[in-house]
Amino acid sequence: MMIVRTLEDAEKSGRRIVSPDGNWESTRLLLKQDNMGFSFHITTIYKDADFQMHYQNHLESVYCISGEGEVETLADGKKYPIRPGTLYNLDKNDKHILRAFKQMTMACVFNPPLNGKEVHNAEGAYELEAEPISG
Repeated sequence: MMIVRTLEDAEKSGRRIVSPDGNWESTRLLLKQDNMGFSFHITTIYKDADFQMHYQNHLESVYCISGEGEVETLADGKKYPIRPGTLYNLDKNDKHILRAFKQMTMACVFNPPLNGKEVHNAEGAYELEAEPISG
């Protein structure tokens, strides 16, 4: 059966997750339970956010819809500007820092897919077996 879901409906259904640290919020439009092999999220990174992540269990692709910032890869210290139309891919489980100079709206894809309620652990990663969103 085809999956059709609006961002507005997903936000109202419990698929909107707010980070405990106040840096971001994410609406998870596709999750593991949707059986697509990846998850798809619209994530807002708040202005002045500056935080480290290390997705040890997932590969991520991120497309900037709006806003401005940068991503820094910690392995080599390189900084990459982010603006609307920028795509960056964390294809090596890259440890990185994300900074938002202006609030950013990002479209994010994770493989393997998220279950739904994940937030970053102490290492800046999502756990593989987080609690799913019901419904």
